[in-house]
This record gives sequence, structure tokens and C-alpha cells, in this order.
Amino acid sequence: MGTVLTPADECEVRIVDAERVATVRAALPSSDLIAAVAEGVFAVLSDPSRLRLIIGLLEAGELCVCDAAAVASLSESATSHALRLLRAHGVVKVRRSGRMAYYALTDGHVRMLLDVALEHVRHGTA
Repeated sequence: MGTVLTPADECEVRIVDAERVATVRAALPSSDLIAAVAEGVFAVLSDPSRLRLIIGLLEAGELCVCDAAAVASLSESATSHALRLLRAHGVVKVRRSGRMAYYALTDGHVRMLLDVALEHVRHGTA
């Protein structure tokens, strides 16, 4: 389903500045990279339950599955599934100690993304 354009959304001239358009298009990341970001990072971050887990890991640094489940108000099964998905996308890493598995964020990039996103939403509602 595409976006319906109203007359106010349409350009009167198809390409206003062809050189500028060419420069911007040349600077865009590859289609593969854009797809990877959209289908990977942003898709993984788009679920409220996974966001609660990630924010919990941001605050705690590291959590076992049962503590992560309690923090996010999820079942341990749902938490394990979400953490496997986050791990598959490189968002979290696991450390094993005996039979226990402890999860932490892979790096600080997710914190930056979330901080900016949260600030953006707070700014828009102020």
C-alpha cells in the first residue's frame, strides 16, 4: 500500500536541482546497507518488549534470563526468545557461568540510538 499524495505533497517541478539530487543520491548508503538497518536493527528495536529488555540491560549492565524477564514483565520463555533474536542481530552478547547465561549489550551503539530516539519523542511531546 503506497502513500497517497495530496496536491500539497506534489512537486510542481519534477527535479528542482538535478546536481543536488545527484550529489545526495551518491552520498546515500547502499541499498543493501539501508535494508540491513531497516530489517535488522530497527526491526529488532521496534518491539516494546524487546525495548524493555534492552533498556533493562542498559540500566543493569548484565542480566540473567530470569532477572531480565522480571525487569521486562515477560515470561522466561518470551524473554529467552527475545534475547535469542537480539543476539542473532548482534545487539546483545551472552556470557555463561556454569548453567547460567548472562546477557549484556554488545556495545554502546544501542544506547546512543535509544537515547536519541527517547529524546526525539520527548521533544515532540513537550
